[in-house]
Amino acid sequence: MIGYVTLGTNDFAKAAAFYDALLAELGGKRMMEMTGHYIAWGNNPAGAMVSIIKPYDGKPATGGNGTMISLAADSPATVDRVYKKAIELGAKDEGAAGPRGDSGFYAGYFRDLDGNKLCAFFSN
Repeated sequence: MIGYVTLGTNDFAKAAAFYDALLAELGGKRMMEMTGHYIAWGNNPAGAMVSIIKPYDGKPATGGNGTMISLAADSPATVDRVYKKAIELGAKDEGAAGPRGDSGFYAGYFRDLDGNKLCAFFSN
């Protein structure tokens, strides 16, 4: 049902490099692009995409309080890899990768360079 999610950025070049490296861990690649303004990444032509954009109104981008984008992974090892890559790229820790409860849910939480909260997760 979700086609794409868009995250605002204040430094387009840095955000593009961050998401190029991070989403590659999930098989993501650039699928749509308007140079210097908008990029969307995906790992399935018919699937949902994650995108960045400079806010249309020209005001600074901010991370929404209570807003989070969750990235589906195929295993706990992939969650570990994505979380580690995010931290290496300068993301801030919001909860290290690991099991959450007894339900088979495994996740790692972080904030990107603009303060947007993301989660890499696996659920069996």
